[in-house]
Amino acid sequence: MNQEQPQQSKQATSVSEGKLAQFGLKLAVWSERWFPDPLVFALAGVVVVFLFGLLLGISPSTLAVQGGKNFWALVPFTMQMVMVIIGGYVVATTPVVSRLIRILAAIPKTGRGAVAFIALFSMLTSFLSWGLSLIFSGLLCREMAHRIKTLDYRAAGAAGYLGLGAVWALGLSSSAAMMMATKSAIPASLFAIAGVIPLRQTIFLWQGIFMALSLVVASTIVAYFSCPSAANSKTAGQFGIDCEPETHTMEPRTKPGEWLEYSPLLTLIVVGILGWYIVDVFRSSPQGALAALDLNTYNLIFIAVGLLLHWRPRNFIRAVADCIPATGGVLIQFPFYAAIFGMIVGTGMSDWLAGVFARFTTPGTYPLLVALYSAMIGMFVPSGGSKWVIEAPYVLEAAKVHHVHLGWVVQIYNAAEALPNLINPFWMLPLLGILRLKARDIVGFGVLQLMVNAPLVFFFSWLFARYIPYLAPMQ
Repeated sequence: MNQEQPQQSKQATSVSEGKLAQFGLKLAVWSERWFPDPLVFALAGVVVVFLFGLLLGISPSTLAVQGGKNFWALVPFTMQMVMVIIGGYVVATTPVVSRLIRILAAIPKTGRGAVAFIALFSMLTSFLSWGLSLIFSGLLCREMAHRIKTLDYRAAGAAGYLGLGAVWALGLSSSAAMMMATKSAIPASLFAIAGVIPLRQTIFLWQGIFMALSLVVASTIVAYFSCPSAANSKTAGQFGIDCEPETHTMEPRTKPGEWLEYSPLLTLIVVGILGWYIVDVFRSSPQGALAALDLNTYNLIFIAVGLLLHWRPRNFIRAVADCIPATGGVLIQFPFYAAIFGMIVGTGMSDWLAGVFARFTTPGTYPLLVALYSAMIGMFVPSGGSKWVIEAPYVLEAAKVHHVHLGWVVQIYNAAEALPNLINPFWMLPLLGILRLKARDIVGFGVLQLMVNAPLVFFFSWLFARYIPYLAPMQ
């Protein structure tokens, strides 16, 4: 018997849901029916950008060559993303961290409370690290789905993604803010325009903190009230997903050659070497310890901690093998996004966009146009750091003309850049791999969050740009 039929009937006849939950259910049903697989989304993006380039008069040969030339440009970044998934998974599946996740999962007692808790946890942890938020939130969703059998698995998954879709770039994860605060990381041409913008003028502005907390509160409220009741929820079981905690027992060693696999000796030596290096990275960073927490350092920390907490190499490699299926979407789709990036940057398309930006900005409309532009480009170049390098020269040059605080421009970019993540499946892939869902299963709730978050981001971007005093670039 098809389990989805009674579920759909319940949704169609429900009269007990609040208006927000009813709307959330309608969007969820729509997205499950109409939203494509992330690979289709990536392929469609290639076609859209190609056609847009043709409309601008760029030759098809130039577009094709630039797209193909850059197809492998994100290979290092792709590997970093794969290691985010592996590192987060091997740490989260260690006995001590699994126990912590179980403790956290025991706090909420209802489905709606669980969804709100996941949303809050996801966003607060994303201020520290978006990778931490993504992996831990996914495993927390699974544990809560195991404990609360009526939990709507779609709403829980969407809540676990809010750290990436709402506020991640307003905290220490911000690639743009970290770059502008680090002189050695700023391209020479960009440094000549904006100089160094310290963190106290970006993510530590009280206006930025206020905007971030406002988004956290609003997103948590929406997550709570849009979550379907038990009668209308679609559970993990109805998706055919088993969220039972995995238990592994150590197989007895049977061969002499296996003794090092079961011994912690190599683990302790290797972790000691890696730990020495990590401490030196933070200690010797000229911009301070926080500036040293880049993606490579973050991944290395998680791999080292995972190796130590698993204690024996045998346990560690088994955890790695368990999470490899979750990396498939990242491995195959990132090259297509790299092709999109190449067509935009390598053909002069970005220069054309810059010209349009300069012609249509005024002091009053500038903050709104920065937010709109950053959000739109984010649909096709969903990488905060690389996209900032594209936008920053002309965005900050225009800010100087209009005397808009340069640090606040970075925060406008950060807040708006996160908005398309709510519906773009690019960054969903690691979470979807852990949850074993498809993008269409959770994106309906993301659309609802976007409808609330976008007006808040645009309003705060415009409001504070009017009142934060302009500061000349710090050379």
